[in-house]
Formats: sequence, structure tokens, C-alpha cells
Amino acid sequence: MAAATGGKKRRKDEVDESELLTVPEGWKEAPFTKEDNVHGLLEESSFATLFPKYREAYLKECWPLVQNALSDHHITGTLDLIEGSVTVSTSRKTFDPYSIVKARDFIKLLARSVPFEQAVRIFQDDVACDIIKIGSLVRNRERLVKRRMRLIGPKGSTLKALELLTNCYIMVQGNTVSALGPYSGLKEARKVVIDTMKNIHPIYNIKTLMIKRELAKDEELRIQNWERFLPTFKSKNLSKRKVPKKRRIKKEYTPFPPPQPESKVDQELATGEYFLKEKDKRKIKLHETKAKGAEATARRKEERNKAFIPPKEKPMVKAKKAVETKVDIQVLKEKVKAAKKKKLGAPAAEDVAQKMAQREKKKK
Repeated sequence: MAAATGGKKRRKDEVDESELLTVPEGWKEAPFTKEDNVHGLLEESSFATLFPKYREAYLKECWPLVQNALSDHHITGTLDLIEGSVTVSTSRKTFDPYSIVKARDFIKLLARSVPFEQAVRIFQDDVACDIIKIGSLVRNRERLVKRRMRLIGPKGSTLKALELLTNCYIMVQGNTVSALGPYSGLKEARKVVIDTMKNIHPIYNIKTLMIKRELAKDEELRIQNWERFLPTFKSKNLSKRKVPKKRRIKKEYTPFPPPQPESKVDQELATGEYFLKEKDKRKIKLHETKAKGAEATARRKEERNKAFIPPKEKPMVKAKKAVETKVDIQVLKEKVKAAKKKKLGAPAAEDVAQKMAQREKKKK
């Protein structure tokens, strides 16, 4: 009996653990109401953020809507057009302590060119935001612009694909990328943006996200490791270094310095010129110059004579023997007789007969 009760307890524990690990479908956490915090907040807290000048006109237009959205959570907001800042602060009626953090994110998104319709979603419990700074990730400005355009894609197709896969709204503006959506999607969006700035094309991450989405649908594969299914892309360095034409071969290292070159005096001593008189030295120099001149004239003559050397003739080709063909003498004689009878420049006999026949028909 004791063994049976022990087995039942173990099964209960196993069931409880599996239930704790999996969240039931369609389950939502209960919203935070005034009953959860009856006494309200003890201290007033506020946040302020600056916005660019080009955003001033849009904030003026939608400010009444912004105040309505903040008043639902009992938060006050002030727009300072002189300083170019927006401030949000709690009031005595505020009961949710986290609502001021949500309001801070709300004004940050508005300042980063996110439209009001999307920024209001931040007040939902299952929605968060992430503002990724990309300006400091790339040093060169031109390279930053190219990679930012790569993230957006042609006609915004890459950005749209990311939004569908991560369930997030993504806004690329200036040196920042603003993402708004569930926490799991924000994590993936941040990874894709940072990888793009590190010169990894977003299409690779989009492929992995598509595979992950399909694997998540299968109940058996949810618990398993997905590394075997995900593709692995190797980085290819396309820019090949140019190989120099002449390679310098390094000499073997020796601790001793190279031998000192001989001076002119040493060379003259070795040849014996040092002991000669100046007249003898001049004679030797004249002899050397004459020898060099003679060599130069001989070379020039050779180059001139090259023009008079006849080119090599091609070998004569032997003529082929004429093939003997039998000629019919009688036929040849008949042809010659016919040619003699015919006058030079006269028309053929057949043509004349046809013309005569046509004339007779006309007369009739």
C-alpha cells in the first residue's frame, strides 16, 4: 500500500511540473486595477525627453490625443515647444506604479518618429518597446547609410518580413531603430538589427526565423533542441588580396654586420694602379675608352647590316601534272562550224523564229 501511494505522489509531482512549464493557450494575466493598490503612490515621479525640431508640427497636432491616452492612466503630460521637450509625471490618482515607465517609453517613441496609433499600444501589458542605437555601431557614415538601407530593403520588403516574423512594429529613423511588440519578438528584432550593422545580411536571420516559426507549431519538436534544423552560414571574404609580382625573399638572419665595402685606394692597391705614375694612368684610361668605343661601333654596324640581310625564301612548290582528258574531235568541229555561220552580235535562231510568228499573228 505504501509503495502504491508513493507511486501516485510521484505521478502527481510529474504532472504538476509539466503543467508549470507549459502555459495554457489563450491564458492572459489579470489586469492591474485600483483595488490592487488602494492607497496609490507616495511620491511623485516624472520623466522628460527631448524631440527633434522636425517632429514639432506632428506633436502639436496629436497632443490632445496624447493627453487623453495619458489621462486614462492618471498621468499628466506637458509639451514645451521652446526647449523642445515632453515631460510626463504621476498624480495623486495614479494607482499603477509601472504606468509612469510605460508613459516614458510612450513619449520616447513619439520623439523617434513612431506614429501615435502605434505608440499607444505600449500601455498594453504584453507589449514593450526597444530603441536600438545604431549610430555608434558603424564608424563610416556612408557604410552606416548602406547597411541601414539593407535593413529596410527594396520598397521596405525586408522590414515588412521582419515585422511579420517578430510580430513587432519596427521604425528606422536616423541613428536609431525603434521596435514595439512582445518581448520575444523584440529580442529577435534587436539581434537582426545588430547583425545587419555588423555586415551580416538580414536574409540569413529571416530564414532562421521562418524555420523556428514552423518548428514551434509542432508540439513534439517544441521541447527538443533546434540546432540540427537551423542553417549555418559561413562568412565568405570575397575581397582577395592582390599578390605582388615580385616577391622579396628574406635573407637568413645573422647577428654579424655585412662586410665593409673596399675604398678606391684599396682597389688601386689590389690592382697595382696606386704605384703607377699619372702619365701611365692616363694611357690606361685612354686605352680602355678606345676599346669601349670600338665595341660600340661594332654593335652599330651589326644593327645597320641587319637591314641588308635578305629574308629566307619559301621553298618552291612543284607544279602538279596535267590530267590527260580525251577530246571528241568531231563534236568540236561541229561547234566551230556553227559559230562561223552565226554572225557576230546577231540574235539566236530560236528568238528570231518566235518574233516572226508573233508578227504574223498580229497581221491576221
